[in-house]
Amino acid sequence: MWSRTFPRLALAVGLLAAAPACTTQDRGAAPDASAPVRPVVSPLPPLPPEGLRLSCGDAIPGTAPPPGYRTVAGAVAVPTAVLGYDRSPDGPEPAWWFAKWGLYVRAGAAVEVRVAPGWAGRARIGWGRDAMPAETVQVGPCPAASATWLVFTGGTWVSDPSCVPLVVDSGGQRVDVPVAVGTPCAGPR
Repeated sequence: MWSRTFPRLALAVGLLAAAPACTTQDRGAAPDASAPVRPVVSPLPPLPPEGLRLSCGDAIPGTAPPPGYRTVAGAVAVPTAVLGYDRSPDGPEPAWWFAKWGLYVRAGAAVEVRVAPGWAGRARIGWGRDAMPAETVQVGPCPAASATWLVFTGGTWVSDPSCVPLVVDSGGQRVDVPVAVGTPCAGPR
């Protein structure tokens, strides 16, 4: 009898002893609104041949996206204003234009940003120390000691001023995002 009861009793005592360690706050206390949000990290798909993986070492630590940016998929912030542009010697074609803007990624998030299907001949994206035009860019998850957001410098190359459709994947969410390069995007942003 003792040999059948002892394992059950030991399991029950172990579970009761571990239960207080599983809670992070008192049940009556409200969560800390100033605490960094921990994004849901989903694995990224394999990087396509025309893709670019950003190095976490290229990120600039930040605290929050600036005014004029909106957060999508809970982990990426993109500009909402019409972006200025200049001729780019680094574009996929000599006559392409470049709009510089920072890609904000929430610390700890894994993110994929890509040019929407059908736009590869008209637009490219790229960020990081040696930003090169790509159809797909992946980053993360990148840890950050004190930053809640990480900023990657770079931007968008276009053949003509356009409302460029980007697709953002992060944490199991997929969001279509328009980015206005030299011309406004129609409809709500």
